[in-house]
Amino acid sequence: MTRIIPGTTLELTEQARNAAFSIISPILEATGGLTLSQLSKLTGLNGTTIQNWIKRGWVSSTKGKKYDKQQLLRILLINMLRKSMKLVDIVDLMEYINGDVEDTSDDIVAEDLLFNILCRIIFKAEDEGAFIPEIVEKLVYEEVECYKDEIVDTDRLKKAMYVMIMAYRCGCLMDEVNNGMEVIKDEMQKA
Repeated sequence: MTRIIPGTTLELTEQARNAAFSIISPILEATGGLTLSQLSKLTGLNGTTIQNWIKRGWVSSTKGKKYDKQQLLRILLINMLRKSMKLVDIVDLMEYINGDVEDTSDDIVAEDLLFNILCRIIFKAEDEGAFIPEIVEKLVYEEVECYKDEIVDTDRLKKAMYVMIMAYRCGCLMDEVNNGMEVIKDEMQKA
């Protein structure tokens, strides 16, 4: 099974294990932002889905026709959770962490740091085959404590990250269930 960077269609590399967003940020810097079609390719999302999220205020509005770092990060975070959570719950969770989508002054953590920490914890838990609640809590605690000087409210972030990681895992399990059902349906049609 090919492992991907959560929220994207990009294959996981060694470089991405510690700083997942470092794989994407050079593209943003070189192009001054991503077009809707580039963003769709990167995330696997339909362009109308992305535009709908902007209309609903879940992602900040574009300036021009390119999506910047903040928009991309918010889209990646929503995308990595949407298989198992209602979109309104994801938005509530993101507001709990970083307040108003248009105002970064109320953020408790930079979204690139949030994305990188989430990915690191997910990769560690996957490597250990351990999405056991106590282990996830421990991984969240360790990772957040490493960056406590860059985080306004570590307790709040730990609670939210635990939910995000478990939701991501739940989405992966749903994919497994759906893949298993496809195999069963194929066998039933052949019988």
